[in-house]
Amino acid sequence: MGIWVDEKGRVVRPAEPAWTTDSTLKIGSKNIVTEGTAYLTALRDWVANGDSSKFALSDDEFAKRVKPRSPAEMEADASFKLAVYFHDKGDHERAAKYWAKAQALNPDDWNYHRQDWSFTPDQAGKKWLEKFQKLDTPYYPKLDIKP
Repeated sequence: MGIWVDEKGRVVRPAEPAWTTDSTLKIGSKNIVTEGTAYLTALRDWVANGDSSKFALSDDEFAKRVKPRSPAEMEADASFKLAVYFHDKGDHERAAKYWAKAQALNPDDWNYHRQDWSFTPDQAGKKWLEKFQKLDTPYYPKLDIKP
């Protein structure tokens, strides 16, 4: 993911897929697509033209792309942090309870799953593939670059 921050510290574009090459990786019946050419073209234009770049978002467009977190997402984040805390303290049973809660509250956040899977590396690949194959949306969001 890439975030564009200008010299004044203002975020010009929020987090979005940031690739340097175009590729399609077929995994089972699904694909992972990266759009590097479009991203690099936009980034280079912004570097050359700054605020006048056609790819620098207006405040209104920026606000449309950055949504407040829902109560469930905030609770999932708190549960995830508790899981990390309990894991660090050696209380793996409590940690597992909070990993599961975070995943249930926000099942679309892959970070919660990957963190949990990191403790069972022999099963991580299989668990990732199972979740990936069930996706109704792309694994990476489509790049929203409009000239």
